Amino acid sequence: MIILDGGMGQELVKRAGKATDLWSMQALLDSPEMVRAVHDEYFAAGAQIATTNTYSVLPDRLESKGLADKLRPMTVLACEMAVAARDAHGSGQVAGSLGPIGFSYQPDKAPPAEQAAEIYADIARLHADYVDFHLLETMASVDQARGGLMGAGVTGKPIYVSLSVDDSDGTKLRSGEPLADAIAMLRAFNPAAVLINCSLPEAVSQGLPILTGHGFTLGAYANGFTGIHEEFNSIHATVDLLKSRTDLGPVEYLAFAQEWAKSGVEIIGGCCEVGPAHIALLAQELGD
Repeated sequence: MIILDGGMGQELVKRAGKATDLWSMQALLDSPEMVRAVHDEYFAAGAQIATTNTYSVLPDRLESKGLADKLRPMTVLACEMAVAARDAHGSGQVAGSLGPIGFSYQPDKAPPAEQAAEIYADIARLHADYVDFHLLETMASVDQARGGLMGAGVTGKPIYVSLSVDDSDGTKLRSGEPLADAIAMLRAFNPAAVLINCSLPEAVSQGLPILTGHGFTLGAYANGFTGIHEEFNSIHATVDLLKSRTDLGPVEYLAFAQEWAKSGVEIIGGCCEVGPAHIALLAQELGD
C-alpha cells in the first residue's frame, strides 16, 4: 500500500484562521513556511508522497486576481518546499498537483481538451525539474481528464490521474457522464495510476468497482465535506461555503480505506478535510 498525504488547502485555511478566494495559494504569498510545515507533518504521520501546493496555481486563477506574473515563482516555491520536506524526511516522492482549469467540480467551465492540454503542458514543464510524477486532480469529466493527460504527457514523467465523482451517485463523474465512459480514454493514455478523489467516501466506494478489472493501478482519497454547496461554483467563491463532516474522524475514514484496500486499491490518502491524524492512522493500519 502506498500512503498519500492528506489535504493541503483546507489544512492551510485552518492554520491561517481565515479563507480567501485564493485558497491554498494565499499561504504561498503570506506564509510559505506553513506549507512546508504541513508537508513535514504528513511525512511524520507516515505519508510516502508529498503533493505540491500547486492545485490552484493555474493561469486562469492567477489572471483573475491580477497575479499572472506570479505563476512561475509560486510554482517553483511550492515545488521546492515539497522537495525540501521529502529530502528532510529522507525518503518518499513528490507529486506535482495539477488541478482543474475553470473551477473545481465545474467541468463545464473548463476549456476543450486540446486547449487545456497546452496550458497543462506549460505548467507540467515547470514541475518537471522537481516532481517524481504528475498528479491530475479532481478531473470531473472525460474531456477534462483527457486534456490533462495530453498536456502532462509532454514531460515523459509518470502521470496519476484522479477523477471526481458525483457525491450522490459515485457511478457518475461530476459532469453527469457515466464513470464507465472514461475507461476507453484511460486505457488509451495508460496512466501510471487511476484514482478517485475529492468526493464523499461513500461515492468513492461506489465508483471504484467500475474502474476495477481494467489493468489500472487504483487509488482513492476522499474528502470530508458534507457536500458541495451550489454557490461554490466560481473562482471568486471561498471555502466558507463548504461544511466539514462531524462523523468522519480518523477511525471512520480508516473503515472506508480498509474497504478500498480489500477491493484491490493500492494507493490511499486523503483530500480536503482529511488531515495528518487521518493519515497517521492509515499509515499505521495499512502501510508497509
